Amino acid sequence: MNKPAGYYEDNTVLAQYLEFHFGESWHGEANFPKELADGAMDALDGRATCRALDIGCAVGRTTLELARHFDHVDGVDFSQSFIDTCRDVVRESVARYARPEEGELVSYQERSLASLGLAEAARRVAFHQGDACDLGADYRDYDLVLAGNLIDRLYKPSLFLKTIHERINDLGLLVIASPYTWLEDYTPKSEWVGGVLKDGKAYSTLEGLTDMLSPHFRLLGEPRSLPFVIRETRNKFQHSFSELTVWEKLPK
Repeated sequence: MNKPAGYYEDNTVLAQYLEFHFGESWHGEANFPKELADGAMDALDGRATCRALDIGCAVGRTTLELARHFDHVDGVDFSQSFIDTCRDVVRESVARYARPEEGELVSYQERSLASLGLAEAARRVAFHQGDACDLGADYRDYDLVLAGNLIDRLYKPSLFLKTIHERINDLGLLVIASPYTWLEDYTPKSEWVGGVLKDGKAYSTLEGLTDMLSPHFRLLGEPRSLPFVIRETRNKFQHSFSELTVWEKLPK
């Protein structure tokens, strides 16, 4: 099949993420980026919905889902390719990509924002390339910050976790989801938030998050597990679980 104009075919990872965000549901699991946004909205429970930040937004589905409810949502990702793709999807009101099938074979996929109920929400988003550990001063006054599958891919997650309160309004929420797959390819072991032995005892990521966030946040409710499936090819899938925690910023 000839390649239609405007389809991403030269970046396999990009295509996999576009399928993950905008494509089909696989193996009975719901769309994870949408579930993240829905979980955040449930947690807000009537709090203000003026401004939100989706940090580590990838190709933008969660940002768009949050914009159903917020006046403005910023989506930030370290990858310029992902951010360019987010902007393309909003500008064209459609996600187009070449989905890997088998070897060099692909199938051409197209998902309109209108078909997902996101066309109107797209007017309330802005996408920016940025570093979660070194965000600019303009990123502030948020009622919600959502970090989906982010912290275990940061080079210094403690820097993000210990400063993010500066960007959130009092009683606003920080929502973190992560499978806690700490790897030295992304994060030096000395910077792992948890998943290590500390003074000879097991020290979990939840314990690490609590220690780093407790000066400025309190944990709301119990952590819960969200499944997600990333389709690599027609016959290969990653089936994982991300632990969702919700943290309320303490008033000064």
